[in-house]
Amino acid sequence: MESGLEQDISAFWSILFSILGDVEKRLAAHMAAHDLTPPQFFVLKTLIEHGGSCPIGEIARDHHLTSATMTGLVKRLEAMDPPLVVRQRSRDDARSVNVVLTDEGQTRFDAIKDTVFDQLQLILSLISEEERQALLHFLARYLELVAQVFPMTASAAER
Repeated sequence: MESGLEQDISAFWSILFSILGDVEKRLAAHMAAHDLTPPQFFVLKTLIEHGGSCPIGEIARDHHLTSATMTGLVKRLEAMDPPLVVRQRSRDDARSVNVVLTDEGQTRFDAIKDTVFDQLQLILSLISEEERQALLHFLARYLELVAQVFPMTASAAER
């Protein structure tokens, strides 16, 4: 017979993967509607988090990808019409290349984010403010505990 904790773990596992699967499908559909793949979208998100410009090597490290893989992703974003990013030599280090978000890249990212936020607004409006606050509290608490028990680099934990 399972203990209460074991039952809670099983229920949490089931709920977590249902949420992850749902979010992944919805987000992928929004990205596809804007001609982006998930890795391309996350490159744009990383650039936004870094103020619109970031060394290509840092983006690769943030996403646990090789420089060659990241270069391919960036080239595809750069080849779009209009380009979503451009590459520029670093002023500080001539060996380093920065990826810079274009206005179109920002616009494309914002369109996806706005659609997702609209859906979240609809879903969260269906529960009371008290329930929303409790949900946010416990999700934040879960992330806080995970970070304490399984510390990671800040960039990996933020994704």
